[in-house]
Amino acid sequence: MKLYTRTGDQGETGLFGGGRVRKDHPRVAAYGDVDELNSAIGVVRATPPENFADDLFEGIQRDLFSIGGRLATVNTGRVAKTLDKVELPDSRIAELEAAIDQATEGLPELRAFVLPAGTPKAAILHLARTICRRAERSLVTLQEDDDVPPVFLVYLNRLSDLLFALARRANHDAGTGDVTW
Repeated sequence: MKLYTRTGDQGETGLFGGGRVRKDHPRVAAYGDVDELNSAIGVVRATPPENFADDLFEGIQRDLFSIGGRLATVNTGRVAKTLDKVELPDSRIAELEAAIDQATEGLPELRAFVLPAGTPKAAILHLARTICRRAERSLVTLQEDDDVPPVFLVYLNRLSDLLFALARRANHDAGTGDVTW
């Protein structure tokens, strides 16, 4: 099987479960932003120290793959069995909140805006946070005309908070502290 299909050469792409849309369709933008976020999380995982919350990040990557898969699907009835795998339970929100609480435990109180800087790990976490916010905005746009499971918006909102908290934690653990404005 060849990697290239040439079916997208005219600016359209196929959706999971059937159908085609333009590559600039809000649905494609939304799952593309989620995919970019997933890649940024991969860079977070590869940036030293690699063992920093790695199990948490792997779970997040799996969640993001599930969100992207569901967003890439219009005709859910045709692929219902496959979509069972991409279910994102509400319990994942509570797990993200617990991770936020754990990450912020013992950190200095925020008294100023934090610049996206510090250690390489913190800087890439901040970059992932901004990509997460863009993905969230893309889902809000998609939601105007299409069905978006509400848990996806809540998940991305919490995830951006978690990425901010983990950036602060990474700087703190490295002895760098927050870089404030």
